[in-house]
Amino acid sequence: MSVDAIAVKMGSLHLANPAVLASGVQGSSLDRVLEALKFGAGAAVTKSIGPAPREGYPEPTMVEVEGGMVNAVGLPNPGAGKFSAELKKLEGKRLPVIVSVFGGDEGEFAQVVRALDGCDFAAYEMNLSCPHVAGVGTEIGHFPEVVAKVTRAVRGSTEKPVFAKLSPNTDRLLEVARAAVDAGADGLTAINSVKAFPIDAATGRQALWNGRGGLSGAAIRQIALRCVYDLREEFDVPIMGCGGVANWEDAVKFMLAGADAVQLGTSTLKGFEVFNDVNVGVISYLERKGMARLEDIVGAAHRGGLQAGQ
Repeated sequence: MSVDAIAVKMGSLHLANPAVLASGVQGSSLDRVLEALKFGAGAAVTKSIGPAPREGYPEPTMVEVEGGMVNAVGLPNPGAGKFSAELKKLEGKRLPVIVSVFGGDEGEFAQVVRALDGCDFAAYEMNLSCPHVAGVGTEIGHFPEVVAKVTRAVRGSTEKPVFAKLSPNTDRLLEVARAAVDAGADGLTAINSVKAFPIDAATGRQALWNGRGGLSGAAIRQIALRCVYDLREEFDVPIMGCGGVANWEDAVKFMLAGADAVQLGTSTLKGFEVFNDVNVGVISYLERKGMARLEDIVGAAHRGGLQAGQ
Protein backbone atom coordinates (compact mmCIF):
# COMPACT_ATOMS: atom_id res chain seq x y z
CA MET A 1 0.00 0.00 0.00
CA SER A 2 1.27 3.47 -0.89
CA VAL A 3 1.95 5.98 1.86
CA ASP A 4 -0.50 8.22 -0.01
CA ALA A 5 -3.24 6.09 1.55
CA ILE A 6 -2.71 7.85 4.88
CA ALA A 7 -2.55 11.39 3.50
CA VAL A 8 -4.92 13.77 5.29
CA LYS A 9 -6.96 16.61 3.84
CA MET A 10 -8.44 18.98 6.39
CA GLY A 11 -9.87 21.77 4.30
CA SER A 12 -6.95 23.62 2.73
CA LEU A 13 -4.50 21.92 5.10
CA HIS A 14 -2.97 18.85 3.48
CA LEU A 15 -0.72 16.50 5.49
CA ALA A 16 1.35 13.53 4.33
CA ASN A 17 0.13 11.49 7.30
CA PRO A 18 -2.14 11.87 10.36
CA ALA A 19 0.51 11.81 13.14
CA VAL A 20 1.00 15.36 14.45
CA LEU A 21 3.28 16.67 17.19
CA ALA A 22 1.12 18.29 19.87
CA SER A 23 1.92 21.70 21.28
CA GLY A 24 3.89 22.07 24.47
CA VAL A 25 5.70 18.91 25.46
CA GLN A 26 8.40 19.01 22.78
CA GLY A 27 7.98 22.54 21.46
CA SER A 28 10.75 24.17 23.48
CA SER A 29 12.27 25.50 20.26
CA LEU A 30 11.40 25.70 16.60
CA ASP A 31 14.33 23.38 15.87
CA ARG A 32 12.71 20.71 18.03
CA VAL A 33 9.47 21.11 16.08
CA LEU A 34 11.33 20.71 12.78
CA GLU A 35 13.06 17.61 14.13
CA ALA A 36 9.67 15.98 14.64
CA LEU A 37 8.92 16.54 10.95
CA LYS A 38 12.20 14.86 10.00
CA PHE A 39 11.18 11.82 12.04
CA GLY A 40 7.93 11.45 10.12
CA ALA A 41 5.34 13.67 11.77
CA GLY A 42 2.71 14.81 9.29
CA ALA A 43 2.67 18.20 10.97
CA ALA A 44 4.01 19.77 14.16
CA VAL A 45 2.47 22.33 16.49
CA THR A 46 4.76 24.84 18.17
CA LYS A 47 4.69 25.85 21.80
CA SER A 48 2.02 28.45 22.51
CA ILE A 49 3.09 31.98 21.55
CA GLY A 50 1.68 35.02 23.32
CA PRO A 51 1.89 38.78 22.81
CA ALA A 52 4.90 39.27 25.12
CA PRO A 53 7.83 37.18 26.40
CA ARG A 54 6.98 34.91 29.31
CA GLU A 55 9.41 32.95 31.45
CA GLY A 56 6.96 30.38 32.76
CA TYR A 57 7.03 28.77 36.19
CA PRO A 58 10.09 27.70 38.23
CA GLU A 59 10.93 24.02 38.57
CA PRO A 60 9.49 21.55 39.23
CA THR A 61 7.14 21.91 36.26
CA MET A 62 6.54 18.24 35.43
CA VAL A 63 5.92 15.10 37.47
CA GLU A 64 5.28 11.55 36.31
CA VAL A 65 2.12 9.93 37.59
CA GLU A 66 0.36 6.64 36.92
CA GLY A 67 -0.76 6.67 33.30
CA GLY A 68 1.00 9.85 32.25
CA MET A 69 2.32 13.07 33.66
CA VAL A 70 1.13 16.33 35.18
CA ASN A 71 2.73 19.56 34.05
CA ALA A 72 2.50 23.24 34.85
CA VAL A 73 5.14 24.88 32.69
CA GLY A 74 3.41 28.26 32.60
CA LEU A 75 3.39 28.95 28.84
CA PRO A 76 7.03 30.08 28.52
CA ASN A 77 7.64 31.69 25.15
CA PRO A 78 9.71 34.47 23.53
CA GLY A 79 6.70 36.56 22.52
CA ALA A 80 5.23 37.03 19.06
CA GLY A 81 7.76 39.59 17.89
CA LYS A 82 10.83 37.47 18.57
CA PHE A 83 9.18 34.27 17.43
CA SER A 84 8.20 35.82 14.09
CA ALA A 85 11.91 36.42 13.48
CA GLU A 86 12.62 32.78 14.31
CA LEU A 87 9.95 31.68 11.86
CA LYS A 88 11.85 33.32 9.01
CA LYS A 89 13.91 30.14 8.73
CA LEU A 90 10.79 28.45 7.31
CA GLU A 91 10.51 30.86 4.39
CA GLY A 92 9.98 29.13 1.06
CA LYS A 93 10.00 25.63 2.59
CA ARG A 94 6.21 25.17 2.83
CA LEU A 95 6.54 22.98 5.91
CA PRO A 96 3.46 21.71 7.80
CA VAL A 97 4.15 23.78 10.91
CA ILE A 98 1.14 24.86 12.98
CA VAL A 99 1.66 27.77 15.35
CA SER A 100 -0.17 27.69 18.69
CA VAL A 101 -1.24 31.13 19.91
CA PHE A 102 -2.71 32.47 23.14
CA GLY A 103 -3.72 35.76 24.71
CA GLY A 104 -5.75 37.29 27.51
CA ASP A 105 -8.57 38.50 25.24
CA GLU A 106 -9.52 38.79 21.59
CA GLY A 107 -7.31 41.83 21.13
CA GLU A 108 -4.20 39.98 22.30
CA PHE A 109 -4.98 36.94 20.16
CA ALA A 110 -5.33 39.17 17.11
CA GLN A 111 -2.13 41.02 18.03
CA VAL A 112 -0.18 37.75 18.07
CA VAL A 113 -1.61 36.59 14.76
CA ARG A 114 -0.86 39.90 13.05
CA ALA A 115 2.73 39.71 14.26
CA LEU A 116 3.19 36.17 12.92
CA ASP A 117 1.02 36.07 9.83
CA GLY A 118 3.60 37.16 7.28
CA CYS A 119 5.68 34.07 7.99
CA ASP A 120 5.60 30.85 5.98
CA PHE A 121 3.77 28.25 8.07
CA ALA A 122 0.66 26.17 7.54
CA ALA A 123 -1.97 27.05 10.15
CA TYR A 124 -2.84 28.35 13.60
CA GLU A 125 -4.07 26.54 16.68
CA MET A 126 -5.80 28.76 19.23
CA ASN A 127 -4.92 27.66 22.76
CA LEU A 128 -8.27 28.23 24.47
CA SER A 129 -7.73 25.63 27.13
CA CYS A 130 -4.55 25.78 29.20
CA PRO A 131 -5.59 24.46 32.64
CA HIS A 132 -2.91 26.09 34.80
CA VAL A 133 -2.39 29.73 33.70
CA ALA A 134 -4.94 32.22 34.96
CA GLY A 135 -6.47 34.58 32.44
CA VAL A 136 -5.25 32.96 29.22
CA GLY A 137 -6.68 29.46 29.19
CA THR A 138 -9.58 27.91 30.99
CA GLU A 139 -11.22 31.25 31.69
CA ILE A 140 -11.46 31.86 27.95
CA GLY A 141 -12.24 28.34 26.80
CA HIS A 142 -15.21 27.85 29.10
CA PHE A 143 -17.31 30.73 27.79
CA PRO A 144 -18.83 30.40 24.30
CA GLU A 145 -19.32 34.12 23.91
CA VAL A 146 -15.65 34.82 24.67
CA VAL A 147 -14.51 32.02 22.35
CA ALA A 148 -16.63 33.53 19.59
CA LYS A 149 -14.98 36.94 20.06
CA VAL A 150 -11.49 35.43 20.06
CA THR A 151 -12.18 33.30 17.00
CA ARG A 152 -13.64 36.21 15.04
CA ALA A 153 -10.63 38.33 15.90
CA VAL A 154 -8.19 35.63 14.78
CA ARG A 155 -10.22 34.78 11.68
CA GLY A 156 -10.23 38.45 10.70
CA SER A 157 -6.45 38.65 11.01
CA THR A 158 -5.39 35.74 8.78
CA GLU A 159 -6.29 33.66 5.76
CA LYS A 160 -4.48 30.61 7.16
CA PRO A 161 -6.51 27.70 8.56
CA VAL A 162 -7.47 28.16 12.21
CA PHE A 163 -8.03 25.31 14.69
CA ALA A 164 -9.56 25.80 18.15
CA LYS A 165 -8.01 23.65 20.89
CA LEU A 166 -10.73 22.76 23.36
CA SER A 167 -10.75 22.07 27.07
CA PRO A 168 -12.15 18.88 28.61
CA ASN A 169 -12.61 20.72 31.90
CA THR A 170 -16.08 22.02 31.06
CA ASP A 171 -19.58 20.66 30.61
CA ARG A 172 -20.06 23.14 27.76
CA LEU A 173 -17.71 21.47 25.27
CA LEU A 174 -20.23 21.40 22.43
CA GLU A 175 -21.35 24.97 23.09
CA VAL A 176 -17.77 26.20 23.04
CA ALA A 177 -17.04 24.25 19.87
CA ARG A 178 -20.16 25.66 18.21
CA ALA A 179 -19.10 29.17 19.12
CA ALA A 180 -15.69 28.61 17.55
CA VAL A 181 -17.02 27.00 14.38
CA ASP A 182 -19.75 29.58 13.85
CA ALA A 183 -17.21 32.38 14.34
CA GLY A 184 -14.95 31.01 11.62
CA ALA A 185 -12.72 28.26 13.03
CA ASP A 186 -11.78 25.81 10.28
CA GLY A 187 -11.32 22.89 12.64
CA LEU A 188 -11.11 21.65 16.21
CA THR A 189 -8.43 20.03 18.37
CA ALA A 190 -9.67 17.91 21.28
CA ILE A 191 -8.47 17.82 23.94
CA ASN A 192 -6.05 19.76 26.09
CA SER A 193 -4.88 18.35 29.43
CA VAL A 194 -7.19 17.61 32.35
CA LYS A 195 -7.05 19.57 35.62
CA ALA A 196 -4.86 17.84 38.19
CA PHE A 197 -3.02 18.44 41.46
CA PRO A 198 -0.17 16.02 42.25
CA ILE A 199 1.03 15.74 45.84
CA ASP A 200 4.39 14.41 47.04
CA ALA A 201 3.73 11.91 49.85
CA ALA A 202 7.32 12.15 51.11
CA THR A 203 7.13 15.88 51.81
CA GLY A 204 3.38 16.27 52.15
CA ARG A 205 3.56 19.21 49.75
CA GLN A 206 2.45 19.91 46.21
CA ALA A 207 4.65 18.17 43.65
CA LEU A 208 4.66 21.08 41.18
CA TRP A 209 5.82 24.60 41.93
CA ASN A 210 2.49 25.92 40.69
CA GLY A 211 0.53 23.21 42.46
CA ARG A 212 -2.25 22.98 39.92
CA GLY A 213 -1.35 21.42 36.60
CA GLY A 214 -2.64 19.50 33.61
CA LEU A 215 -2.77 15.70 33.33
CA SER A 216 -1.76 14.19 29.98
CA GLY A 217 -0.94 10.73 28.66
CA ALA A 218 -2.77 7.42 28.67
CA ALA A 219 -4.82 8.35 31.73
CA ILE A 220 -6.92 10.81 29.72
CA ARG A 221 -7.31 8.76 26.52
CA GLN A 222 -10.89 7.64 27.15
CA ILE A 223 -11.92 11.19 28.05
CA ALA A 224 -10.39 12.46 24.81
CA LEU A 225 -12.09 9.74 22.78
CA ARG A 226 -15.46 10.67 24.26
CA CYS A 227 -14.91 14.33 23.39
CA VAL A 228 -13.88 13.53 19.81
CA TYR A 229 -16.87 11.21 19.39
CA ASP A 230 -19.29 13.83 20.69
CA LEU A 231 -17.77 16.55 18.52
CA ARG A 232 -17.96 14.42 15.38
CA GLU A 233 -21.64 13.78 15.98
CA GLU A 234 -22.27 17.52 15.95
CA PHE A 235 -19.76 18.98 13.49
CA ASP A 236 -18.67 18.37 9.93
CA VAL A 237 -15.31 20.10 10.30
CA PRO A 238 -11.78 18.69 10.57
CA ILE A 239 -10.94 17.33 14.02
CA MET A 240 -7.52 16.53 15.45
CA GLY A 241 -7.74 14.09 18.35
CA CYS A 242 -5.29 14.64 21.20
CA GLY A 243 -4.90 12.90 24.54
CA GLY A 244 -3.04 9.69 25.29
CA VAL A 245 -2.12 8.64 21.75
CA ALA A 246 0.89 6.36 22.22
CA ASN A 247 0.75 3.90 19.30
CA TRP A 248 -1.01 3.07 16.03
CA GLU A 249 -3.94 1.37 17.76
CA ASP A 250 -4.67 4.47 19.81
CA ALA A 251 -4.52 6.53 16.63
CA VAL A 252 -6.96 4.21 14.88
CA LYS A 253 -9.42 4.43 17.78
CA PHE A 254 -9.42 8.22 17.54
CA MET A 255 -10.05 8.03 13.80
CA LEU A 256 -12.90 5.57 14.29
CA ALA A 257 -14.34 8.07 16.77
CA GLY A 258 -14.17 10.78 14.11
CA ALA A 259 -10.71 12.35 14.18
CA ASP A 260 -9.10 13.15 10.84
CA ALA A 261 -5.65 13.30 12.44
CA VAL A 262 -4.13 12.70 15.87
CA GLN A 263 -1.70 14.67 17.98
CA LEU A 264 1.01 13.04 20.07
CA GLY A 265 2.54 14.80 23.05
CA THR A 266 3.52 12.87 26.17
CA SER A 267 4.32 9.74 24.16
CA THR A 268 7.01 11.62 22.21
CA LEU A 269 9.11 11.97 25.35
CA LYS A 270 10.33 8.44 24.64
CA GLY A 271 11.46 9.50 21.17
CA PHE A 272 10.19 10.87 17.89
CA GLU A 273 10.32 7.37 16.40
CA VAL A 274 6.74 7.03 17.61
CA PHE A 275 5.54 9.00 14.55
CA ASN A 276 6.87 6.42 12.11
CA ASP A 277 5.59 3.59 14.31
CA VAL A 278 2.09 5.09 14.23
CA ASN A 279 2.12 5.63 10.48
CA VAL A 280 3.41 2.14 9.68
CA GLY A 281 0.85 0.64 12.03
CA VAL A 282 -2.03 2.57 10.50
CA ILE A 283 -1.02 1.48 6.99
CA SER A 284 -0.87 -2.15 8.13
CA TYR A 285 -4.29 -1.80 9.75
CA LEU A 286 -5.81 -0.44 6.54
CA GLU A 287 -4.30 -3.31 4.57
CA ARG A 288 -5.68 -5.92 6.98
CA LYS A 289 -9.11 -4.34 6.83
CA GLY A 290 -9.09 -4.04 3.04
CA MET A 291 -9.33 -0.25 3.17
CA ALA A 292 -7.87 1.84 0.36
CA ARG A 293 -7.51 5.10 2.27
CA LEU A 294 -7.62 6.63 5.71
CA GLU A 295 -10.96 8.36 5.14
CA ASP A 296 -12.62 4.93 5.00
CA ILE A 297 -12.21 4.47 8.76
CA VAL A 298 -12.70 8.05 9.96
CA GLY A 299 -15.96 8.18 11.90
CA ALA A 300 -16.76 4.48 11.37
CA ALA A 301 -17.89 4.15 15.00
CA HIS A 302 -20.74 6.51 14.10
CA ARG A 303 -21.75 4.26 11.20
CA GLY A 304 -22.09 1.04 13.15
CA GLY A 305 -18.42 0.15 12.93
CA LEU A 306 -16.54 -1.52 10.08
CA GLN A 307 -18.42 -3.55 7.52
CA ALA A 308 -18.62 -7.33 7.75
CA GLY A 309 -15.42 -8.98 6.60
CA GLN A 310 -13.31 -6.06 7.65
